[in-house]
Amino acid sequence: MKIVLLADNRKNELLVNFCIAYRRLLAKHDLYSLHNTATLLETSAELDVFGLSMDYSGGFDQLASRAMFNEIDSVIYLRDTQISFYDELNPLLKACDYNSIPYATNLASAEILILAIDRGDLDWRELIRT
Repeated sequence: MKIVLLADNRKNELLVNFCIAYRRLLAKHDLYSLHNTATLLETSAELDVFGLSMDYSGGFDQLASRAMFNEIDSVIYLRDTQISFYDELNPLLKACDYNSIPYATNLASAEILILAIDRGDLDWRELIRT
């Protein structure tokens, strides 16, 4: 599975802790993130994460494009509800909705999603990519 791992700045520590807790499960998959987050996860959680563009909006655009072409299978994006642009339309999440790519935007749904991936509940996503 191709899993995207993202977090708003104030949620980075939570994402790191999540990745440490689920390192064994996450290590079985191809992981993607923005460059700085990928570096953080590689050093803190000891995971191999492919980092995309250094530019925040450019990286999100790349991920949204990959989602539009079904090149990713799930997204864990821990969002901060306190930031001003929280309610703005997010192109990545829109692309996920369009292509039925499951995503989690808080810790509880992230845990449900990663456990579902581990059980094989989302293996049907691999059929879509082939």
